[in-house]
Amino acid sequence: MTVNLKNFLNPKIKMSKMGEFQTLQSIEGLEISAVSADLYGDGRDDLFLAFFPEGANFAAIYTTSKITSANINWNLKIKRHFVKALLVNTYSANAFTGIKGAQGLKEIAHALSKALTLKSSQSPSGVSDVIKISDLIFGSTGLIGGTFPATKIKNRIPELVKKLRTEQNKFVWFKAASAIMTTDTRPKLGYEECKIGNKLVKLSGIAKGSGMISPNLATTLGYVFTDANIPPVFLRAILKKAAATTFNSISVDSDMSTNDMLAVFATGKAKNSKIYNILDPKLQDFEKALHRLLLNLAKQVVVDGEGAKKFITINVVGAKSLPMARNIGFSIANSPLFKTAMAGEDPNWGRIVMAIGKSKENIIPSKLQIKIGNFLVAEQSKMAKDYNENDIKEYMKESSIIVDVNLNIGSASHTVYTCDMTHEYININADYRN
Repeated sequence: MTVNLKNFLNPKIKMSKMGEFQTLQSIEGLEISAVSADLYGDGRDDLFLAFFPEGANFAAIYTTSKITSANINWNLKIKRHFVKALLVNTYSANAFTGIKGAQGLKEIAHALSKALTLKSSQSPSGVSDVIKISDLIFGSTGLIGGTFPATKIKNRIPELVKKLRTEQNKFVWFKAASAIMTTDTRPKLGYEECKIGNKLVKLSGIAKGSGMISPNLATTLGYVFTDANIPPVFLRAILKKAAATTFNSISVDSDMSTNDMLAVFATGKAKNSKIYNILDPKLQDFEKALHRLLLNLAKQVVVDGEGAKKFITINVVGAKSLPMARNIGFSIANSPLFKTAMAGEDPNWGRIVMAIGKSKENIIPSKLQIKIGNFLVAEQSKMAKDYNENDIKEYMKESSIIVDVNLNIGSASHTVYTCDMTHEYININADYRN
């Protein structure tokens, strides 16, 4: 297995060394591959396939945008909780592509169904299986509108199926994660282990996301593959809960996509004891592991925000309710004035005050405390008594910045993750289609 370096030869791409990436493990019951359909015209990998020969329990959450892609519409229409394959393309979102986009996806589904059924008939086990189009799930990302390149994708399906790998080492996962990138500068990968009862369970995940990142998933694709045996209804409940403080707590630019998808596929090959209740204590370790994995991937998305130089954590505590804490956190995170101040390494805490105020939450200004790093900058409706801007300027040069907001009116809290907004963000998005 070789990594397609064309994914990273763009001069805008700042690739990290291979050694910096977490080593993911093989997931029994899963086969994956990635190839190029030359959708970008430069030979980079742009198609990813995950195949589950014996099927996998499936749970997903999607964008809350009122405009959704043909791929998302497909998934919502078939309403499957047990699937055989996932196909993801980049370059084209297949959103606002009309009847031709939907028809093109259907043609791809038939081609994939035929190819996987043929593969199944050639299985060494001698057990043949018909893979129906309703067994297939699709993801897509890229340009909204335009023409969906269905023929190009369809023509590469035989090779995509031929290259499926049952053993997934670091390089195989790296290639898969690279194949779903758009403006990302690096693949996003994560791995966790846990136990369900006395059985070891593995979770390997990949994601993409760099721009158009806002709550309710943003332009993110996130896929977690596990050998756990967990019913789909419990998988979805666990996924939804974990997403609330991970993928649904990040923002790069406050824009939401038509294609967002976060999914978990469970092959059941760990052969852990059956779960009959969402409150079963045996699920606790899995819940924690999934949350760690999703938080890892979500933070990678923020760090790789388009043009981003700084990773910013905004902790809001002392709120009357969770929605209040969340709203204030995102009001700060989505403020262009705050984000540009961070880019300029300017400790302009007045912009934090502004952003809190525009949230329209019923705070008590005299009780408000704001810290940047370990520095108290504002309290009691004015600048902190010992505030010295020269002290904080050195802290502002760091790549990771923490903002703490204490409302002092309740016990609820929420953390939002964001990044700064630099000139490069404008350059990337002004030139997105070139």
